[in-house]
This record gives sequence, structure tokens and C-alpha cells, in this order.
Amino acid sequence: MTGPERNFKKLDNLTMLEKNTSGRQFFCQKPIYGVHLMILISALNIPLCVTAFLGNALIIIAIKKVSSLCPHSKLFFSCLAATDLCVGAITQPLFVIYLMSPEHSKLCYYVAVPFLTIGMIFCGVSILTLSAISVDRLLALLLGLRYRQVVTLRRVRIIVATFWIVCTFIAVTLTYNIGLSSYMATVILILCTGTSTFCYLKIYCTLRHRQTQVRDHVHQGQANGGRIPMNNLARYKKTVSSALWLQMTLLACYFPMIILIFISSQFHEPTASIEFGSSVALTLFLLNSTLNPFVYCWKMREIREAVKGTIGQFWGLSSSLLCCGRPHK
Repeated sequence: MTGPERNFKKLDNLTMLEKNTSGRQFFCQKPIYGVHLMILISALNIPLCVTAFLGNALIIIAIKKVSSLCPHSKLFFSCLAATDLCVGAITQPLFVIYLMSPEHSKLCYYVAVPFLTIGMIFCGVSILTLSAISVDRLLALLLGLRYRQVVTLRRVRIIVATFWIVCTFIAVTLTYNIGLSSYMATVILILCTGTSTFCYLKIYCTLRHRQTQVRDHVHQGQANGGRIPMNNLARYKKTVSSALWLQMTLLACYFPMIILIFISSQFHEPTASIEFGSSVALTLFLLNSTLNPFVYCWKMREIREAVKGTIGQFWGLSSSLLCCGRPHK
């Protein structure tokens, strides 16, 4: 029996995991690639925590100010920004504490379980929300004027609440059955990726097919057949482009971790290189929450202007408070 396994048996509140050898290995193994590299990974994650928290807080405030987005899109984007904010405020600090905690301390084990379970909730909600955004954009294109009748704000709220319930259930299952939880998470990831890919390909093909039809309707003076009006088409394309970039950013950050998990599963004992690669991949996994605010500001001009205005108001308020707080000579 290894040292981490002996220490794990001392934890009274995790007796259920004591009976599960894979659980002990999953939660209790510390990186074996060296203290200096662990410090480097931790130092890299600390500023990412701050940028993810502040960046997504600004995005949430900016989304409320933007009037061009429909309530459904506002709810979806706000939910996505909220999960990214929670990653910066909770998941990444737990990851840093886990890396820096002594190898034979109880702190390591107490931090590992909430880090994995809470992180799974936030990441799962992000994946499901991005998939729902792709479906929402496809319905907006196909339904046209009937879109607001079919996709109501109440239904969107129920869908978002369901995402949180499902991801919480899977995360709780992780503490009891790692194999079942991993299987469910993999199935959801595959389904969401496939759904989003299909929706964006369908949107692209439909827009390309309708482009000539819209031109013909304009030349002939005919109506648009209940589809998206011409003055809203450019705005629709921007929203789709923003959602697509968010989707590609998430996949680019998530897939290295998935590949490392598959590689590590082929070895009975993890090597130092695999452990180091897993920590780097996990850092990239969490980096998605920091990158998303930049994608918002890059692809959505209204949100970019709202963020600038919010920052300007903050600095103006700070300057006025500093000026008022100075003692008069």
C-alpha cells in the first residue's frame, strides 16, 4: 500500500471511498513531477483566478446593459459567464490549494473532492449552455417569426435550471462511483459536441442557401416568408459567430485534458511526464473561463462598449472618492 493510500484511511468522513481503490487513486494521488514545477503551475493559476473573476463579472454587468440581445440570449450568456466567474472564484483557487498542500496532509484530501465535484458542475453547465445556445440560434433561423412563441423565457429558465440539476447529480455521483460519473460526463460531452456541430453546420448551409433567395425576394419586391428580417440578419450572424467562437474556445481548452485522461488510463502507474502534462492540461482546461470574456469583447461590439463604459464608471467613481477623501490643506 502506498503512502497516500495509508493516509487516506485516516479520513473518517470519507469512509465510503475507502472501499473503492480507484477512488483512492483518483482523489489522493499528488503530482510526482517535482515541487518546483508544482509551484510554477500554481503561480500561473493565481493571476488566472483574478482575471477570470473580474472579466466575467464585467461581462455579466455588460450583458444586462445591452439592449440588442433578446432575453433568451441574455440568460444563456449570463449563465455561461456566471459559471466562468465561479471557476475563477472557487475552482481555480481550490486547484492552487490542492497543488500547494503538503502531500501527507488531510488538507490535500479535503480540497481534492470539492475541487473535482464543483469543477465538474461548472464545466458541465458551460458545455450544456453552449450546446443550448447553438440549438437556440438554429431555432431562431428556422422558426423565423414563430421563434418567440416557441422559445419563451420561462422555458429557457427551466432548461438552464435542468442543466444545473443534471450536472450536480453527476458531480455527486463522482464521490460514490467514479466510473459511472465519468461515463455520464463523457456521454454528455459527446452529445453536446455533436449537437453543436450539427447546429452550426445546419445554420451555415441554411444561410448560404437562403442568401440567393433573399436577393431574389428583394429584387422582386416579395416578402421574406416569415423569416428573419433583413435588418436583423447581420445581428443574427454576429450572435452566431460569437457563440461559435465560444464553442471552439471551450473545445480547444477541454480536449487536451480529455486526451491526457485517455493516455493516463493506459498506464497502471502514472509517470512524472503524464502527471505534469495532466496539470498543464488542467490549467488549460480552467483557462477557458479567462478567455471567454475576451471572446465576448472581441466578437460582440455592444458588450465591448458596455464593458468600456462600466470600467470608465468604476474609475470615475474611484477617482472621485480618492479626491473627496484627501484632506484639505
